[in-house]
Amino acid sequence: MSGMEPLALYIHWPFCLSKCPYCDFNSHVRERIDQTRFAAALKRELAWEAARLGRRTLGSIFFGGGTPSLMDPQTIADVIADAGRLFAPVADIEITMEANPTSVEAGRLAAFRQAGVNRLSLGVQSLRPESLAMLGRQHSAPQAIAALELARSLFPRLSFDLIYARPGQTEADWRAELRQALALAHDHLSLYQLTIEPGTAFEALHRQGKIVLPDGDDGAALYDATAEEAECFGLLPYEVSNYARPGSESRHNLTYWRYGEYAGIGPGAHGRVLIDGTLRATRRHRAPEPWAERVERDGHGSTAEEVVAAPERAREMLLMGLRLSEGIRADRFLARTGIALAGAIDADVLAQALDAAYLEQAGGVLRATPEGRKRLDALLAALVV
Repeated sequence: MSGMEPLALYIHWPFCLSKCPYCDFNSHVRERIDQTRFAAALKRELAWEAARLGRRTLGSIFFGGGTPSLMDPQTIADVIADAGRLFAPVADIEITMEANPTSVEAGRLAAFRQAGVNRLSLGVQSLRPESLAMLGRQHSAPQAIAALELARSLFPRLSFDLIYARPGQTEADWRAELRQALALAHDHLSLYQLTIEPGTAFEALHRQGKIVLPDGDDGAALYDATAEEAECFGLLPYEVSNYARPGSESRHNLTYWRYGEYAGIGPGAHGRVLIDGTLRATRRHRAPEPWAERVERDGHGSTAEEVVAAPERAREMLLMGLRLSEGIRADRFLARTGIALAGAIDADVLAQALDAAYLEQAGGVLRATPEGRKRLDALLAALVV
């Protein structure tokens, strides 16, 4: 493997105003956040990672969380400046920040734009008041609409998240909600099906029968409706859960799905980076304060770093690449994993999936069809050796 492609840089800010009942991400609620301490730790860990990676070409920066829009805008500006000094940014580098549309955060969007963010990912989740309350969100529907309108006036590129397959959700109401949201911000949509994750507040409510999700057929109908409504606004499904106008795809996330390199900085951040020609999986300590202590002591908060062997590289690239509408190129698969694509998949399952039109293979590319992407989890579980 060689590190010729641009590197993606992920920065994790782990703090939120509250813990959403469906969320199992590495996020934490604190009465007080020591902004100065965590900003210094992020910058120090970034410098440590850059020192061992070298002055690599940098294609994207993504501030995720948690809620990165709770960061001091100056911290965002400082991290961007450090990344530009330590790496070699491409001329049109994509710099994304996740944000929530509360009134306090929306009022700071102009400062984040000035800090260098050129793509905003807004966690709208719903435009229905009853759904926002059920999901435990801190913003109202009018706040979400106002934040979308403001963000669209400030940022060259704008994405927003919605959650579907909510309790009691009908297709007609979902289509109406989608149209309203897409009319406000029609560049990029990230769509997430509501699922019950272990250890969340929703898990207990679901176990008690207090939350009932739509069945599989209803969920599939809502998913199909999304593609139809998005296409009316010029957005196409380039990944299982993501729709974009051509040219507005998330370049940072495409690095993940195409099995490129990404460095992860901050509490709980993961990475896949090449060091001395070997792909390594990196992971930082999850808890914010112990992570900061490690960085202050050692220069980094790493808890694990392992060489990713060829079979695991092949498995990971299949799991990620078949999510994309473009699929996986056999020549790239061989170059990234050292294993031929045909040798990494079950031949019998492949033949059955091709016959069922869940997969298609042509011109050295293997891709899932729209029907296949709806069944991707089950398909991958059987297909990947």
